[in-house]
Amino acid sequence: MSSIFTLSILQSALELGCIYSLVALALFISFSILNIADLSTDGCFTLGCSVGAVVTIAGHPFLAFPAAMAAGVCSGYVTAFLQTKMGVPSILAGIIVNTGLYTVNIAVMDFSSNVNLFGCDTIFGLAKDWSDAAWYADWYKIGIVALIVIVTGVILTWFLSTRLGLSIRATGDNEHMVRASSINPTFTITVGLCVANSLTALSGAILAQYQKSCDINLGTGMVTIALASLIIGETLIGKGGMLKKIIGVILGSCLYRFIVAIALRMSVPAECLKLVSALIVAFAIAFPYMKGKASFYRTRRMASSAAGEDGDDEC
Repeated sequence: MSSIFTLSILQSALELGCIYSLVALALFISFSILNIADLSTDGCFTLGCSVGAVVTIAGHPFLAFPAAMAAGVCSGYVTAFLQTKMGVPSILAGIIVNTGLYTVNIAVMDFSSNVNLFGCDTIFGLAKDWSDAAWYADWYKIGIVALIVIVTGVILTWFLSTRLGLSIRATGDNEHMVRASSINPTFTITVGLCVANSLTALSGAILAQYQKSCDINLGTGMVTIALASLIIGETLIGKGGMLKKIIGVILGSCLYRFIVAIALRMSVPAECLKLVSALIVAFAIAFPYMKGKASFYRTRRMASSAAGEDGDDEC
């Protein structure tokens, strides 16, 4: 067991968990708050990765992140426009945008299926040069991504507590009530999807610099990964305030990456990783239901036992 649970596995899981937690937060906004199944996540993640990689290659590693987020906002706006102005169902709108983004992404990468960033300055490379002599030299990547995630989580918590954020939350609860309250649901849905897709694109840009490469198929299955992280976080944390829910999503993402790392460590073929992800999602979704059923049967069994004892006493 000591060879399975190692410090390197924990470190890698925390790094990737923090990076992918931004996608889980994006799905938290679209799926949990707005109650919209946004299937453009896969293409938007690759969009952020490709834009971030190209801007980094141009010599602007820090500018890569706002550029990727701007591209994500454009993707979210198109998805929202199809839903709110063209009457396209949310699932179909996401599929349409995701399909179109494949061509956009490969065009951004100069019609190449992959781009490498070796030899380019990245935020991780710059931080490594600065921290070589420090005690935290082996943990600088976690420090960077954790800082980005913490700042993002704080800003998102504040934003969702503002008047606009509360309107977005209300739109997901009851769109008709929001419209009756003189709030434009078209605007709130558009803003919510733009914010969500900007986080997805930011995650892709960070991953591009983290692994120093970008591939056209990098975002495949990202919805499944984000959904698994989201459900695991909600299952672990349960009900609570917005800050508690956001922390739960981040922890769920880290735990998901840890589970995947352990599965790979136990010689699970890489080709089966998608199946492992699907099983994790299925179990995470079904766990609250199974827990409730188990509690119900336990209560019924105790009630039956108590009734039986009362019958014996009467006899």
